[in-house]
Amino acid sequence: MSELNLRKIAEDFKEKLTPIKIALFDCDGILTDGRVYYQGEEVGFNRFFFVQDGYGLKMLMNAGIKVGVISGGSSTGLYNRMDQLGIHYKCFGNEDKREAYLDILKRENAEDREILYMGDEFFDLPLLKRAGFAATVKHASHEIQETVDYVCHRDAGKGAAREVIDLMRYAQGWSPNVPDFE
Repeated sequence: MSELNLRKIAEDFKEKLTPIKIALFDCDGILTDGRVYYQGEEVGFNRFFFVQDGYGLKMLMNAGIKVGVISGGSSTGLYNRMDQLGIHYKCFGNEDKREAYLDILKRENAEDREILYMGDEFFDLPLLKRAGFAATVKHASHEIQETVDYVCHRDAGKGAAREVIDLMRYAQGWSPNVPDFE
């Protein structure tokens, strides 16, 4: 999808994306393609992450947006990747994500309309229904797709999160902090 199209789409969602100050993401099926692999006793199950999504998360944080990952799964690799990126909220190992969502709202003194949530599975539905802006990926079930504001064109684990992050930055009018030669 071209940048020009994303800018136009962002205009359509400007009212919902402008108030966002917290961006929350599911991990498996959003930040990854949903596959897990076993890496041995010391690490356990692990995932492949897409660098552009990770950089997008960093761009959010550089823009002053709090970022969290709420995942029903858990692994050393997942924790290490999110820790390496400096993610504010790391909530892992519970498919009932409501408590983590409510805790983040309380800690940040935020309202639902200030939350972006991106998920792809049925246990994401309570958060997708409540968040100010909800997004999913094209492999999500029809019930999930019908619930959200936006369905990504990119695949999960291959830039879908970055697509939503770019929509948000266009809607909010900020740019990545990229150094230039003087």
